[in-house]
Amino acid sequence: MRIAILQGAFLPVPALMGGAVEKRWYAMSKMFGIKGHEVTYISRKVPELSEREIEGNIQHIRIKGYDTPASGIKLKYLDLLYTIRAQKYLKDDFDVIISNTFWAPILLPQAKKKVCMVDVARFPKGQMPLYKQAAVLRANSNVIVEAIKKELPDVSGNKVVMIPNPLPFVPSEEVDFSIKKDKILYVGRIHQEKGLDLLIRAHKLLHPDTKLELVGPWEVAAGGGGKEYLDRLKKLSAGANVEFIGPVYDTNQLNQFYREASLFVYPSVAEKGETFGLAPLEAMAWGCVPIVSDLACFKDFIIAEKNGLTFDHRSDTAISQLSEILHTLLADQVYRYNLATEAIKVRVTHSVSYIADQFLAEFERIQSK
Repeated sequence: MRIAILQGAFLPVPALMGGAVEKRWYAMSKMFGIKGHEVTYISRKVPELSEREIEGNIQHIRIKGYDTPASGIKLKYLDLLYTIRAQKYLKDDFDVIISNTFWAPILLPQAKKKVCMVDVARFPKGQMPLYKQAAVLRANSNVIVEAIKKELPDVSGNKVVMIPNPLPFVPSEEVDFSIKKDKILYVGRIHQEKGLDLLIRAHKLLHPDTKLELVGPWEVAAGGGGKEYLDRLKKLSAGANVEFIGPVYDTNQLNQFYREASLFVYPSVAEKGETFGLAPLEAMAWGCVPIVSDLACFKDFIIAEKNGLTFDHRSDTAISQLSEILHTLLADQVYRYNLATEAIKVRVTHSVSYIADQFLAEFERIQSK
């Protein structure tokens, strides 16, 4: 098959500047190529990468993009300019076009809409009726399937499909529990909606030697909450064993943090922001026990008290709940190990190859229409 992937306007591929969506589609593109398919990958141009590049069965085309603006209106405008620029590279002979921009499913000619898969990687905000002519709307979790159907109550049964996100890497080695440390890890944007104040307050109730590492960008252009928010968190964590690592975009370097940590906390409070949670999945693949907030999107792959734990972030006792969970897991190595060995199974259930086959089956269905 000839597959086109149109990435968004604001982050490059490979994910030199981060981005969960960019990481997973890049991993997926490489797997499509390994399985014998031709991929044209359109993404943002940056000085560190060639405008044109052949990588195995992938042809990279990089075009002018933008830093992420603070204004949502400006973001949509820049996305429009980028999508218009990308149109000329979306040829008529593609078997499927995967769209990661707001405007492509609207602007594509009718013939291309019929082979367009819209990757709905965020909660829809009223735009789904604009995408009715696309071939399929792909949701990455069951909660997003339901959100799409609320906006499209009359949609046919096979118009919306749920294909989970894959791990964006193939693990290079088995998990070595002997190198695990009594360390708590968070990986993600340093942003208000991630509930990091809850995490820091819960951590401060633990033994003072227990280390908490926060890995991720705080800059607004990288999706963070800005310098003022970072300074607020640093002030909150004063006197505690908390380290702000900053962004880590190299996969091998990031995996080293997962290798060493025993517990991974993702305390998001974004009721309409989280759609899957790639970082918890990555952590699970390296034997970190995930502790997540009570958002529906996590329930697709984290089963409480089997391969992870959940706390009620909406409760007045959220901080004490989270602290108690962390204390229990740090004290009970057997319980922690049992949860971790179940968590590792995402290496199979969410492997790049396994999820790629689900996408390819859907592409064949699109072609058979």
